Amino acid sequence: MKVEILKGNIIETDAEVIVNAANTDLILGGGVAGAIRRAGGPRIQQECNALAPIRCGEIAVTSAGDLPQRYVFHAATMTLQCPQTSKEIVEACTRAALEKAEHLRCKSIAFPALGTGVAGLDLRECADAMFGAVQKFAAALPAGASLERVVFILFDEEAYRIFSRRWEEINQT
Repeated sequence: MKVEILKGNIIETDAEVIVNAANTDLILGGGVAGAIRRAGGPRIQQECNALAPIRCGEIAVTSAGDLPQRYVFHAATMTLQCPQTSKEIVEACTRAALEKAEHLRCKSIAFPALGTGVAGLDLRECADAMFGAVQKFAAALPAGASLERVVFILFDEEAYRIFSRRWEEINQT
């Protein structure tokens, strides 16, 4: 399974799945969620409304609406009442998204830095949690698995630099 770290806008990825850092009520507000709502149209929020609420650490799957991707996975990293997250929740969300992508026989999935916006998780902690989940998942993948590519798409330079550096450090050992 190939892992890529890119700087850019997640809604412009060619991955089949994009992951949204969501709240448990699946209300698409600002940040990545707002960008997905604006570009994907009202259908995504309507589908979220039918699936909500979910628990922290879980994901909900919707279509991508007007976006070119197949799916949006909404990863609940926080509640609206307590907009904070943890490394453990981000790791659980990442693992759940990877498992669902494999279950749906997707070849590629793109993640933002989950929980680092409103939920306030440190970028390095986020990278460690997400990379740990990817490595554990990859180690357990059976032969013939469908998921071939995991992309981390970071919107700003600082996040891109931290994720890139951390990935290099992890892979030097």
